[in-house]
Amino acid sequence: MKRQKISEKFGELRERKEGALICYVMAGDPSAEATGEIVKALADGGADIIELGFPFSDPVADGPTIQAAGQRALAVGMDTQRYFELVKALEVGVPLVCMTYYNPVFRYGVEKFVERAADAGISGLIIPDIPVEEAADLKNSCEKHGLDLIFLVAPTTTGKRVRKILESSSGFLYLVSRLGVTGTREDVSSSTKELLSRVETGLPKAVGFGISTAQQAAEVRNAGADAVIVGSAFVRIIEDGKEVNEKLEALARELKSGILKAS
Repeated sequence: MKRQKISEKFGELRERKEGALICYVMAGDPSAEATGEIVKALADGGADIIELGFPFSDPVADGPTIQAAGQRALAVGMDTQRYFELVKALEVGVPLVCMTYYNPVFRYGVEKFVERAADAGISGLIIPDIPVEEAADLKNSCEKHGLDLIFLVAPTTTGKRVRKILESSSGFLYLVSRLGVTGTREDVSSSTKELLSRVETGLPKAVGFGISTAQQAAEVRNAGADAVIVGSAFVRIIEDGKEVNEKLEALARELKSGILKAS
């Protein structure tokens, strides 16, 4: 199945004046076979872009929920080969983004990893632990194979560093809504609104970390975000293991409705 590029998806949404829902799940949790149904449920629920985590043993940006998902995926044998096979077999047309850490990419070989990702139908990469100053090889490989390289900007990121990140970013900019690791929160941080207002870019701005409800999604969209990223709320449903696909689709639909109401 042909998958959209990230720029195509945002272009389509922009024409409709509609914000994007980006959903994160861990590939291989609870199994490679289950991931296909999980991704389909999210797409059916209205996910515009899906982030598929590739597990790593030391995920510094992830909170306990996603860390546990990575451990479960590793325990059932998820590795690079299985990951790319899984992605290639997915029957969804929305853009897919690989989120992982630099160690497995470097060990596999940067050029080889990016080439395999492109062949499998990945549209972009998020590698939260690689500084922009050290990402030249990765950026060059992504440009060569047509993948977007997506960087994170935190509330503490200085203006000078933001400009440096923007020079190397494509697809969308991942704005971290608060300090700390991933995980659901009850409120939307005021720093989110400040960050959205001070980062000036033509790239779509996507906000993640701590969002789990339609109300929060609407608030982030109203603050100026082009996209809302939700991960831990979906991963908790998968961890619970009860009526997983139905609940994932329902939550995606609820979150998308919040974004649409704010549009």
